[in-house]
Order: sequence, then C-alpha cells, then structure tokens
Amino acid sequence: MPATEPPQTADVVVVGGGMAGVSVAYELAERCSVVLLEAETDMPVHTTGRSAAFYLPAYGNDVVRGLTAASLETFRTLPERVGAPPLLEPRSVLYVADDDAAPHRAHHLATETVEPISVDGACAEFPLLRREAVTAAAIDVSGSDIDVLGLHQGYVRGGRERGVVVLRGARATGLRRTSTSWEVQTSTVTVSAAHVVNAAGAWCDEVAALAGVPQLGLRPLRRSIFVSPVDAPSGFLRWPLLVDAAERWYAKPEGDALLASPAEEVPHPPGSPQPDMLLIAEAMDRIRAMTTLPLRTVRTQWAGLRTFAPDRTPVVGESEPGSGFWWVAGQGGYGIQLAPALAVELAGQLLDGRPGPFAGALSPARFAGTADFLSRSNIIEAG
Repeated sequence: MPATEPPQTADVVVVGGGMAGVSVAYELAERCSVVLLEAETDMPVHTTGRSAAFYLPAYGNDVVRGLTAASLETFRTLPERVGAPPLLEPRSVLYVADDDAAPHRAHHLATETVEPISVDGACAEFPLLRREAVTAAAIDVSGSDIDVLGLHQGYVRGGRERGVVVLRGARATGLRRTSTSWEVQTSTVTVSAAHVVNAAGAWCDEVAALAGVPQLGLRPLRRSIFVSPVDAPSGFLRWPLLVDAAERWYAKPEGDALLASPAEEVPHPPGSPQPDMLLIAEAMDRIRAMTTLPLRTVRTQWAGLRTFAPDRTPVVGESEPGSGFWWVAGQGGYGIQLAPALAVELAGQLLDGRPGPFAGALSPARFAGTADFLSRSNIIEAG
C-alpha cells in the first residue's frame, strides 16, 4: 500500500514492516494517522518471512504464555475484520526424550497444557518414532499452525483500509527530536510525527542509537531451518510437531517434506544470516536416530534471527515518559504468536495512557541503569 505522494507529517511513524510493525500500525490507525517505514523493497523479508509458523501456548516464560493466550481471540476474529483466511490450523505438539534429554522433560510438563503420554501413545501419534529410542514423552493438544503470510497481509490490508501509508525501501537513517515532534529521515523522505514506534526487529537497538535513546542490549540469535523431502505416509501432514525435550531439534510435517531445525541460538549481527549446514546435518542425524524418517537430502534451507531482550521477555512501552519514543522489541522466538497482544498493549498505552495487565513486565524501564553495558556486551558478542 505505497503512496505516490508520501505525507510529510503523521501522528505516528512506525519503523519496521515485519509482523510487529504492521500489527501496531493497524491498531493505532483506528484513531490516528500512521506512516510505516520498511527498509526493504518487499515485506516481510527477515524474521517474519522466515518463521516456522506455530502457535504454542506452552512456549516461553509466564509473561510470554500470558501474551500468547491473550492473542488467541485476535487470531480467531481478525480474518472476518480484514478479509483474511483462517489463521490457525490445530496441530498437537509431541515432546520426545531419549536418555540424554529425559531430565529436560519436567520443564515442558510444568505448563498446564502439556500432559505426559506413554511411549506407546507417542508412537500412535507419530507412527515413525523409533520406540526403542524414546525414553519419555509428553503432548500438548493446544498448538496450531499459523498462516503467517495471511496474518501479515491481513494486518497490511486492514491498515490500508484505516489509512496507513507504507513507504518501502525507506530505511531510517536519522531520528531527531524537536521541541514538538520527531523527524525521521530516510533516503527519500523526512516524516515528522509526535510519536515514533521502534518495531525494527533485530535493528531495534540501532534505531534507538540513531534517536539518541538508551539501547536495551537486545541479542539477535541465528536459527537455521531446513526442508527435507520424505516418502510421506497417509495422514502425515496432520501428524504432530515433534520436539526434542532438550530442544536440540524440532520437526514438523509439511506436505511431502519435513520442516526441521537444529534449534540453535548463535549470536549474529542484524542482517540476513546464512544457515549452518553442519548443524543441519547434526539435526538430521538426531531426527533419524529418533524416527525412521529417511532424511537423505535437503530441499532448501534458510536462517532467521530471533531477537531477545536480556531477560527473554519482550519490550513494549515508552522509552521515557513524554519522550514519544516507543519500543515493540525483543519478541524472541515468540513474535508471531504474540503480535496481536503486543500491538493492543502498545496502542492502549500510546493512545489512552492505559497500561495492560503485562505492562510492568514489558516496560523498557526495567533495564534502567544497565542498558549501556548490556548493549556493549551484545555488540561484542554478536561481532
């Protein structure tokens, strides 16, 4: 939804056209004018476009799980509001443990949606498991596949209907605070707005630095994903997402192939990382040891960045009261399933000064006094 004559002023400038940016723009545009800046000429390109696309209520810490639950109603109702297809397709999650991973099983059982299951029961759910390799198992029937592109484009379509202007190929190159507003410079236009929302994913700390705002010490971590063709048996497409209890790999049936990952977390600077083929080969070996899936080749592979705050809880809120600089950052590996709740939280704070139930846990103020040190540590580690 680009404009031929981009506006020079708006109530809010949103920096970033991934899931965080488009969802926030949609929520804000119900009541104010919004310009969204996307650095790339297409979107989604980075983390949103490289997601494994799963809604998992048991994933993450207490705050993350609460936000995931709070997003469910939007997943159910947004399609009717913006003309999107159904966004969730139920799929169970099956956690399996070998001798090495068995001690980690208790971590997954600590959430109310996960239940222990017998080894025989696990083999019934995923018939290509090697029974002799499975020491213990648990299942979560509350998971779902997410139509990530449908969700993203639904927010874009809904935002367009509410008047959001998206400028693509418009990387923020400077942010300057005046007495009354922010001036956000790009290579093609300068937009003036009372508020800036920093939803730039792995680049969020870089955007903050441009604005002279204290950084948070965000850590972009690379994760590799690959797709391997399989001779898919009947019903394979609806089998569970299979997760190693020690989180050394996961695998999901997808058509006539298996989408899988070594689930690594390797520091990487903001950008477009390359997948680690050695780790992919190790993950294939581990999956073959746990299943009879004949994984021989890799059809395609890619990598994405999952950006975490130091405490692995997202950051939503104003940098300092009255600053007009707002964060929606640090979504980690949960960004797609949390996007609806985070967007509603940000809009409530910015438009009405109304904090939601998770506002304290999400506030950037929790890093006060430690941000500069954490930021320097992040740069050294990632570089």
